[in-house]
Amino acid sequence: MPKFSNIAAYKFAVLTDLRSLRARLLALCKSWELKGTILLSTEGINLFAAGAPDKIDLLLAELRSFPGLETLQAKISESDHQPFNRMLVRLKKEIIAFGVEGIAPGSRTSPKLDAKTLKQWLDEGRPITLLDTRNDYEVKLGTFKNALTVDIDHFREFPDAVRKFPEQMKEQPIVMFCTGGIRCEKAGPFMEREGFKNIFQLDGGILKYFEECGGAHYDGECFVFDQRVGVDPSLHETDSDQCYNCQTPLTKEEQVHVLFVPGKSCPYCFKTPEQETALNIARRHEAIRPLITPLPGSQPYDNFKPVSIPPDCDGGTLVQALCRIVKHVPAEEWEAECARGLLLNNDREIVTGSQIVRTGEYYLHKFPNIVEPDVNGNVEILHEDEALIVLNKPAPLPMHAGGRFHRNTLQYILDRIYHPQKPRPAHRLDANTTGVLLITRTRYFASKLQPQFATGNIQKVYLVRVQGQPVEDTFSCDAPISVESGELGSRKVDVEEGLPARTEFRVVRRDADGTALLEARPLTGRTNQIRVHLWHLGFPICGDAAYLSGGKMGGTQTLHPTDPQLCLHAWRISFNHPLTKKRVEFCAPPPAWAGEHCH
Repeated sequence: MPKFSNIAAYKFAVLTDLRSLRARLLALCKSWELKGTILLSTEGINLFAAGAPDKIDLLLAELRSFPGLETLQAKISESDHQPFNRMLVRLKKEIIAFGVEGIAPGSRTSPKLDAKTLKQWLDEGRPITLLDTRNDYEVKLGTFKNALTVDIDHFREFPDAVRKFPEQMKEQPIVMFCTGGIRCEKAGPFMEREGFKNIFQLDGGILKYFEECGGAHYDGECFVFDQRVGVDPSLHETDSDQCYNCQTPLTKEEQVHVLFVPGKSCPYCFKTPEQETALNIARRHEAIRPLITPLPGSQPYDNFKPVSIPPDCDGGTLVQALCRIVKHVPAEEWEAECARGLLLNNDREIVTGSQIVRTGEYYLHKFPNIVEPDVNGNVEILHEDEALIVLNKPAPLPMHAGGRFHRNTLQYILDRIYHPQKPRPAHRLDANTTGVLLITRTRYFASKLQPQFATGNIQKVYLVRVQGQPVEDTFSCDAPISVESGELGSRKVDVEEGLPARTEFRVVRRDADGTALLEARPLTGRTNQIRVHLWHLGFPICGDAAYLSGGKMGGTQTLHPTDPQLCLHAWRISFNHPLTKKRVEFCAPPPAWAGEHCH
């Protein structure tokens, strides 16, 4: 088998003209069939590379020809295979990310302790603290006996970890170490700046110690940043592997664990389906927060409403077509809108009111500098799988674009959180209604769920707080509800032409303030059904600004977040899951106005 030379090297030095240096090194390495990673920065070079021994020698000679790198030293080991997949030469701000200003190893570092001297000190039992500056996953494979580890996932976390060390450590002799020494070049001066008085760094790191002293005073192997994963004290590749998912190094024993799935997961990152779902939901919530802070419609923007020209407007003027399409707006208002340059063609070019239009053409009505009213965007995801998303919808929050709302809507939030998917609500809740809401992730699953609404297979239970106290503990309402919407989209009882509707009610609690908490079960799905039925029965819902007490209609369609809340909450919903076909139920936690009722 051919032998590959593996080198690890770094040097802090002032480097210039990095772009031309990068191009030259990349071309040479590819011509020599070398693979690995070279990091270049104005503060120096850091590299891991592997290839034929003679070609590695050529690379080192080339690097040492550059000003500042004349004394570059490399740690060399061998393998019977190429441990890297490709050759990368990258420009970086730092050759080892630390994130602390004013640390310049090219100018000064802490005193270095050679490997043989450290072994001698350990043989003698000198009172020193061995400080491992590496990440947790590296330490897992091995470290010096009795070494102090810092419990970090990234070297950038090292400064905060050091600041937590006990004050008395600042007087003790400390020998810090890492894989090859580069991290200690920055860690040492930082610790000295923090007041530590006796800092040494192991020259050449663990790899140099292995080369000169073997495995004395060391337990395990050393993690390396290539496909070998680990090397033993003789600098030979070990049987360790690395989890594809979480990058945790795995011993030979861990690789036979039942939870180790090559290319997928390991015992340290394996999650049950329930845990995976919870993690996905947590990530969704993290994505929602910046989207609603500030609310997407709170910043001025231009909104464009499309207008399609119908056949009966063909050959007429744009104003004539607009008057026919939007009958309640007079021609003079459309003329004024055109004069302001607010009507555009599909190419977003301004058109006049006398523009001749043709069937099927699209025009845009521009609404400039729109700022939408505030809403409550704190959408809570209760469950998600490949078929459904189940939400606890907040209020007030319109579900779809319309009227004053285009971006401050549930659909706008969903589209951005689940992009490129386009999830769609399977049913609707009023803007002012809170509670459980089903969202289908694809048209296919929508087609499996939607018929259950029509057949009554989907059962819903609402919690509602009403003004007044019904005498009977259970009662119902069968009043038909109007087809056409009235003021602000409201409905009313229409005995002659209304659609059949039925809602069953159960009194949960009668309170001293004259209100009552009810359970409502709508057996049909008419718009505003629960609100209309209770209003009709003389028990209007608390906080309902449209259906008021005394049989009056109000003047508010979508509440402001600071307004008294509409006390209507979609509490439970049960149905046959479109994927598993099993009966399932989801519950949205009751709001504060419902009190203790949640059983």
